[in-house]
Amino acid sequence: MSADTFLDTNILIYALTPDDGRSLKVQSLLRDGGTIGVQVLNEFTNVATRMLQRPWSEVTQALAMLRILFPDPPAITVDTHRTAVEIASQDGLSFYDALIIGSALEAGCKNLLSEDMQHGRTIRKILTIRNPFSGT
Repeated sequence: MSADTFLDTNILIYALTPDDGRSLKVQSLLRDGGTIGVQVLNEFTNVATRMLQRPWSEVTQALAMLRILFPDPPAITVDTHRTAVEIASQDGLSFYDALIIGSALEAGCKNLLSEDMQHGRTIRKILTIRNPFSGT
């Protein structure tokens, strides 16, 4: 994997769930690198603390590691927001999925790794969504 691959939040969450079989695959993906956005860091923090009920010390340690593995994640801008609105309205995606897609497009990525979006779907003839757990 290279910088042209964007990782969705749901992929990174498995790094905190070692009892899940997908955790080993995620560890490999993290070693391979890629790109994440600030929204991914925000969603990761929310899911880790609220849904997984991990202690803040564990979450801040995980965030520090993510910032080392993925330095300088692109921020959400007004342009990102506009792109997300267009994608959500034209492609029938949820706004927050479209925001991830918009961030990936702005970062110049060609692949988006996500377990939650349609595997194989291409957005704007540029970005292809791939589920790394699908086996295809």
